[in-house]
Amino acid sequence: MSTLVIVESPTKAKTIRNFLPKDYIVEASMGHVRDLPSSSAEIPQEYKKYPWSRLGVNVENNFEPLYVIPQGKKKVVQQLEKALAKADELILATDEDREGESISWHLLQLLKPKVPTKRMVFHEITQEAIQKALANCRDIDENLVHAQETRRILDRLVGYTLSPLLWKKIAKGLSAGRVQSVAVRLLVQRERERRAFVAAHYWDLKAILSYEGVDFEAKLVALGGQKLATGSDFDPKTGQLMPGKQVIVLNEQEAQELLQRLQGEIWQVTEVEEKQTKRSPYPPFTTSTLQQEANRKLGFSAQETMRIAQSLYENGYITYMRTDSVHLSEEAIAAARSCIREIYGEEYLSPSPRQYKTKSKGAQEAHEAIRPAGSPFKLPQETGLKDKELALYELIWKRTIASQMADALLSHTSVQIKVADALFRATGRTILFPGFLRAYVEGSDDPTTAESHQETILPPLPVGLDLSCNSIEVVKHETQPPPRYTEATLVKTLEQEGIGRPSTYATIISTIVERGYAQIRQKQLVPTFAAFAVTSLLEENFEELVDVKFTSNMEQALDDIAAGQKDWLAYLREFYLGENGLEKKVKLRDSQIDSQKAKIIQLPGLNATVKIGQYGVYIEAKQGDEIIKSTLPEDITPADLDASVVERLLKLKKQGNEPLGNDPETGLPVYLLVGSYGPYVALGEGKNAKTASLPRGIKPEEVTLEMALGYLKLPRLLGNHPDTGRPLMAGIGRFGPYIVHDLGPEKDYRSLKEGDDVLTITLERALEIFAQPKSSRVNTSGNKNSSSPLKELGLHPQSQQPIGIYQGPYGLYVKYGKENVKLPKGETVETMTLEKALALLEGKSGSKIGSKKTTKKGNRTTSTKGEATTR
Repeated sequence: MSTLVIVESPTKAKTIRNFLPKDYIVEASMGHVRDLPSSSAEIPQEYKKYPWSRLGVNVENNFEPLYVIPQGKKKVVQQLEKALAKADELILATDEDREGESISWHLLQLLKPKVPTKRMVFHEITQEAIQKALANCRDIDENLVHAQETRRILDRLVGYTLSPLLWKKIAKGLSAGRVQSVAVRLLVQRERERRAFVAAHYWDLKAILSYEGVDFEAKLVALGGQKLATGSDFDPKTGQLMPGKQVIVLNEQEAQELLQRLQGEIWQVTEVEEKQTKRSPYPPFTTSTLQQEANRKLGFSAQETMRIAQSLYENGYITYMRTDSVHLSEEAIAAARSCIREIYGEEYLSPSPRQYKTKSKGAQEAHEAIRPAGSPFKLPQETGLKDKELALYELIWKRTIASQMADALLSHTSVQIKVADALFRATGRTILFPGFLRAYVEGSDDPTTAESHQETILPPLPVGLDLSCNSIEVVKHETQPPPRYTEATLVKTLEQEGIGRPSTYATIISTIVERGYAQIRQKQLVPTFAAFAVTSLLEENFEELVDVKFTSNMEQALDDIAAGQKDWLAYLREFYLGENGLEKKVKLRDSQIDSQKAKIIQLPGLNATVKIGQYGVYIEAKQGDEIIKSTLPEDITPADLDASVVERLLKLKKQGNEPLGNDPETGLPVYLLVGSYGPYVALGEGKNAKTASLPRGIKPEEVTLEMALGYLKLPRLLGNHPDTGRPLMAGIGRFGPYIVHDLGPEKDYRSLKEGDDVLTITLERALEIFAQPKSSRVNTSGNKNSSSPLKELGLHPQSQQPIGIYQGPYGLYVKYGKENVKLPKGETVETMTLEKALALLEGKSGSKIGSKKTTKKGNRTTSTKGEATTR
């Protein structure tokens, strides 16, 4: 008797195979085997006559989804059918969350097994966990399936109904999403607050005092019995002093005068306060907190964190990584406490086992927290892991261990010091017992809070003691605008507000960036003009769809459906077809929205209008009787656009009408212009004009005719390489200035170092750069050379040959041996996984379309070899 076990990925299949009997065959479905059509090409011909077919959901007949087998999955389905034909039993062992339940349901509908079928779930891949799961199989949970399907349909209805409206009213290529648009609005609202923010300045004094040879710092806190203003007295949104605050705000002159007045005065301790505090450890990781901490501590994006965590889970190192539970099993607690006892000693154990309660809105996953798999826990150095996988495992290991450790005991000392009519304060902090801090200290989005984990030692300072003042200085303070969201803080906000599910946050952030709604700069998510335009249109016309509370309520409704407490069909009907449903609202707003107004982006404080045009974003200003328009370079966002930038761009535009001079060789005029990719120079006019971009860091106002002619003549020959006799050239590519060694069929590229000028670099300097170790390679487009992968995805499960992502002249592609497949639209280096790559490769060499024979079952239409089916 043989049993077929189906999981999602080859890696998971390989790991679980080690814990199953020999007559068990494990195959991978490569994720979902069916989905709604992703394009019109995937909609079967017989359905295209129906208006609802573009949605992939039959809104006229109980919201029946139209499921198709993607081209890349046809061969996978055939392989599963062959394997099932030889089996006496089928076990569906996909992940235990809604997505995993849905995959199992689709497999059941598609394969139509005639043998006994079971559903097996587990949250870690260990011998004990798999054996326990085998003994406790169950049926597919229809409520979970309905919840996932309702979420998928909702996302499709919102995206496919609103996006065409955005194309019509603003610009092609824009998109809306049920959760995506709310997240984008959060970024835009924060940027609006930053633009409205007006910084306030205030001053205080800082003194360096000493006693018995120990120097310490004291800060001015009061003057003449009245409290001095601190940062907390200012409104964080406006930057101004909050109304009703009875505090002194010193200006620079007043602070300098006070400093002079305090010179030579006696500094005396007037009050000493000491208190002890306890700090308890943090709960073990959930999906959300793991993404936040990995971003803060390791610099990982949410997408990268989930990719690495998925690999750790599937290889048996950690428990399931999509969870919002902070619960630990008794076995896990025992394993953690055993580790603490052996590594740190009995005194570092919490007096009794700790259990934590989930506080996030809508928490519903019935998993454990993310922790090391099995018992005992493997020490990080014992895993054999390397690089990023080791770093993430160690982070999870430390957090889990710390959760069962003793409280930290700290002593805080506050000393009041009087000098004349001024009052200063010195603070000290001592760690009496580190407790869990020995293992783990949580990261912070505010670097100043890291000080709370450090000791500040004060000497003994009894009341009445006179102190020596070594120095005193005036300190300027400036209120800071609300910080932009990072991936960590956006994930935290989404979870706190109950928007979306933690397991989807990585994809949401990746989508926002990929579709041009935000740029990542120094870890900050900076919204673009497209984000402002789309958010404004949705706020004015579909406010509830980008309202945090409304979206949170939708998540609660989906949770109720999962729990069997709400009718999924009634909910969809009300949302889409109801009196105030989305379909009617979009039709109504379509006739009311003025597309010309929708293209205008409102940014107060500018002496110009920002608009979205057919070829990108531009500014428009009236100067006298003349209207001047200037294209905004793609790398400029609303955060960068102020009055000075507008003035510079308009000036450049006006100057562009006047040439820098004429080329002495051709006699043609040379212009300095601004385009969507930034400033550039042009020789001649019209479509046939030769152009060259300015290197980064070169200010347009610094460009002379000689420099412009130099850029236009690039690439230039530096000479021949003494070893090969082949030419060395210098030029400017997509990623900046470069030098290239032309080896005939191949070219060896190097980026220029800081301080090197593409117009003046010599052959000798170029040879020095080539003599240095290569940090990265670039091809003729200025991208990384295909000889080195941007990302290694893993080994092919059958041939064990590597699969990677490479950069080519026409974009990103997956490479396996001699097979190359371009990445689908929407996929990035971060989002691409081994499973997705395998499906792409299968699709390229895939088989013919299967038969379209369907059979009805109640309210669901399924298929045997289903090209297209409706549920």
